[in-house]
Amino acid sequence: MTALTVNRRPVRFAMAPETPLLWALRDAANLTGTKYGCGNGDCGACMVLVDGAALRSCLVTLAEAEGRVVTTIEGLSADRSHPVQQAMVAEQAIQCGFCTPGIVIAAAALIARNADPSEEEIVAAIPNLCRCGVYPRLVPAIRRAARVARRAERISAAPAPGIDPRDAAAAVPALRLPEEKEAP
Repeated sequence: MTALTVNRRPVRFAMAPETPLLWALRDAANLTGTKYGCGNGDCGACMVLVDGAALRSCLVTLAEAEGRVVTTIEGLSADRSHPVQQAMVAEQAIQCGFCTPGIVIAAAALIARNADPSEEEIVAAIPNLCRCGVYPRLVPAIRRAARVARRAERISAAPAPGIDPRDAAAAVPALRLPEEKEAP
């Protein structure tokens, strides 16, 4: 069994040591925010933090992750209050959302090691591919996230953390079909 820490919790995976970390996270831990994009490390959709460094989880085996600390998008901030998450929404740097978790993880790693990255440093640190083309909005979003992280700026409203399923079910009126007339 491979033991590691995932999102601040000790986890043991009963999977082959050569299994990519991506599949252990998605299939065994049900952490599906980490996306499968290409499987060969080109797209960055599977980016996670491993001991604080942004790594492509499709290229890291469970054996290589043994004893390490892994943070997925779910573990970055449960309430979406991380500065990168807030700034990505505020700057409208999200389109379909498929690549977003990997971009957020890469940006979070950058800001953790460099509190005031330049445009060139941001471009170099975000290798992720985005089919929707959010690239023009990424630099302003990540610069804003860095300011928020340094407490030089505040985003007035954090993105909503989502709707509790019980609230969603209560908020949607029951579907009513047109009443049929009874046959005489």
